[in-house]
Amino acid sequence: MNAHVRPRGSEGPPFPPRERLAHLPTPWHPLARLSAALPAAIDIKRDDLSGCLLSGNKIRKLEFVLADALAAGATAVVTCGGAQSNHARATAGAAARLGLRCALLLRGEAPAAPPDGNLFLDELLGAEVRWVDAAGYEDRDARMAALAGELRGRGERPYVIPEGASNEIGAWGYVAMLAELREQEPSFPWRRIVCAMGSGGTHAGLWMGARLLGLDVRVRSYLVQRDRGYFRSQVRTIVERFGRRYGVRAALDPEELEIVAGFEGPAYGAAYAEETVVIREAARAEGIVLDPVYTGKAMTGLLADLRSGALPPGERILFVHTGGIFGLMAQRGEILGPRRSR
Repeated sequence: MNAHVRPRGSEGPPFPPRERLAHLPTPWHPLARLSAALPAAIDIKRDDLSGCLLSGNKIRKLEFVLADALAAGATAVVTCGGAQSNHARATAGAAARLGLRCALLLRGEAPAAPPDGNLFLDELLGAEVRWVDAAGYEDRDARMAALAGELRGRGERPYVIPEGASNEIGAWGYVAMLAELREQEPSFPWRRIVCAMGSGGTHAGLWMGARLLGLDVRVRSYLVQRDRGYFRSQVRTIVERFGRRYGVRAALDPEELEIVAGFEGPAYGAAYAEETVVIREAARAEGIVLDPVYTGKAMTGLLADLRSGALPPGERILFVHTGGIFGLMAQRGEILGPRRSR
């Protein structure tokens, strides 16, 4: 555990306790072929390489959230997500690593066939899975509290982790990522950082990190679910709670919130035609595997906005690859398209 280390070059608060679970630092590199016909240069931060089971943006947040759980004496964790939730899989893997029980509240129905992708890994890791329909998932906080009560009745000391580990504690994961990135590249040439948004914590952490580290960079997120108004409120709430908990003045101007809608597709987690084209293009041009839930949608939005002129030309942009390769496996047919005879 790494406790109370101040971000280098920062006047802000020290990092809270942290469980070192991810393989860090993750590399960054240019996407030269994908950028060749674009009016801006795209680089990529490879948080998909932060581990295998414990990969993606969620493990950065979980390093801080699970340290808090252990400090509270937890013996079990409860969290939630979609059927192919990267966060649920990362939580199940991290819990097994730390000797904690894990219970997951997942949106959808139990599959009739053997599970695939992240859900297969959830079960392999021994997580207790409870299913709830979309309407019931809207009440997920109360349902997780009830599940925690069941665990308490079995003698466990449960700790509830919000969707995506997106709270003021988890936000430290992306404060730490920016500190890591500045050490990797002290000139910090990027004027805009782009990521997918599914619960708001990564965006909040990036925004907070830029302020604490004095970096002149904007954060732009592409939505993967729900509405922009909800997420604007969610990010502001995380930032405000971060400020109160850690004694930081954090006034987020609404004009600074670049949260882009329109690339979510027909439903959460569902791939659509334009997105599958981008996923195949990134794989074949750069050897980068995007997923249909998060990174595929964010890259689809970014490329469309660069081509349409919605973003200014000449910028150097950093795209954060937040992982998700296991969820891709559950949508093989949609991504590859109809099989041709050979």
